[in-house]
Amino acid sequence: MPEPVEVTVALPDAGATGRLGAAIAPWLEPGETVLLYGPLGMGKSTLARGLIRALTRPDEDVPSPTFTLVQFYESEPPVAHFDLYRLTRAGEAAEIGLDEALDEGCALIEWPERLGDDPSVWLGPDRLSVRLAEDGPGRVATVSGVGTWDSKLKNLHV
Repeated sequence: MPEPVEVTVALPDAGATGRLGAAIAPWLEPGETVLLYGPLGMGKSTLARGLIRALTRPDEDVPSPTFTLVQFYESEPPVAHFDLYRLTRAGEAAEIGLDEALDEGCALIEWPERLGDDPSVWLGPDRLSVRLAEDGPGRVATVSGVGTWDSKLKNLHV
């Protein structure tokens, strides 16, 4: 099996983080998942907001799902934005609709590490991972994909 494609993107500000989400949005297809990794305050919700607004409308209200755990958006494809930070066990992901979200559309998942050591147990074979980290005054995103994302990432431009 070939190694997944990995792209590093400098994100000097929140605007760049949102643009990265918008750049990924057109490639999303039903059944695919975008996994957002990084510590608190690193920009996961900002990236998700940029992606969701690119699929819906520029002024779409996109709150962080920290307390609701999931927000659903009517877009093409339909998007479910999950924040798993407050889950106490991996099985709770099914209880909040992860399976159904992937049957009907795609999912953005903040804190996917809450799904356990092997997220493929819960997710389909087509996954994009975005790892956000500090980089001086800004951030850096390491973007990697498996499945259909391998070929898509070769054309990522922010």
